Amino acid sequence: MRTYDLSPLHRFTVGFDNVSRLMDAVSRLDEGAMSYPPYNIERFGEDRYRISMAVAGFSEDDLDITAKDNSLTVTGRKAEETGEADGGTTFLHRGIAARAFERRFELAAHIKVTGASLENGLLHIDLEREVPEELKPRKIAISAEGGKTAIGGPKAA
Repeated sequence: MRTYDLSPLHRFTVGFDNVSRLMDAVSRLDEGAMSYPPYNIERFGEDRYRISMAVAGFSEDDLDITAKDNSLTVTGRKAEETGEADGGTTFLHRGIAARAFERRFELAAHIKVTGASLENGLLHIDLEREVPEELKPRKIAISAEGGKTAIGGPKAA
């Protein structure tokens, strides 16, 4: 019997567990695009999340975060560096990746981006689930009256 490990699917969603939607999203992804930049998704309590991305070498001006509908897109574009612009420096080895990237995350309904910060080479994007009052579960009071009413209403005579 063949078993499937679905744990990699959970990396691309925040706030819901819709397996069929995840399967569609993952089947469209390019394997090479999945490795850069590395990131973590953390959960704080029931309704707060944080995406942390390792973006060493990028400044706030090089990064763009866009939330549209149920999609969050993080784009990084590093300005081209030339030898003359930085005093004629020539790299003998360039191991710090500064290539352009675009990372997309599917967000569940009612997940909102509440803020972003860049510190120590990590981009932190804070998310929160904000369920409208009309969609939250509500308690229904049970009446103690002994009124007898048919399901379809009073019977006509």
